[in-house]
Amino acid sequence: MLRRREAKAFALVFSVALMLGSALSASASASPVWKFNGSELTGKKETIVGDATLNSLTIPSLTTTCKKMHYEMNISNSAGTGNGEFSALSFATCFTSDPECTVKTIGAEKLPWAAHLATVSSSPYIVLEGVKIGIVYGGATCALGGVLITVTGSAGALYDNTSETFSFNAASFKATKTSLKALASPIEWQGVFTMEATGIHHGEALTIS
Repeated sequence: MLRRREAKAFALVFSVALMLGSALSASASASPVWKFNGSELTGKKETIVGDATLNSLTIPSLTTTCKKMHYEMNISNSAGTGNGEFSALSFATCFTSDPECTVKTIGAEKLPWAAHLATVSSSPYIVLEGVKIGIVYGGATCALGGVLITVTGSAGALYDNTSETFSFNAASFKATKTSLKALASPIEWQGVFTMEATGIHHGEALTIS
């Protein structure tokens, strides 16, 4: 009788171990990765480019909008997680919400910015670290005229697998617990960027899962 009970106990422990192992395995593979046409990106990095229109950065009392922004990013998967580097970001045709203030210069600094993928509530996100953007405004009566405004911090964007775009907004920053600051105050970044591979995966569907 004792041996039978011991056998049942062993079987129970073994079953629990199998379930825990499966759960841990599922958890370990849950990190999001870059995929092309449904297959995980392997080997060398792929270069991604894209554009956005009417992106805006809101510093308290002043919103800067650019009609076009263009970026370049190198992506790869490592240890089961998607990573990347924002290697270029340009701004064109920029203006502000204050008619007294013009945008003399605006540009990304300290590139490349590190990027990684994250999953929040089953939704995929792209997170940029080490963001730094310098802005100088013009205008004789502009309160911030001639002052270098530096935007720094991290930024999280929600990725849409259907449209192959990533979006920055208040909700995406909250979900990824990221934030940008300028003049010691939080600022808001809104915009939608397209994504397109330029290397061997050009023309293939890019998804994150």
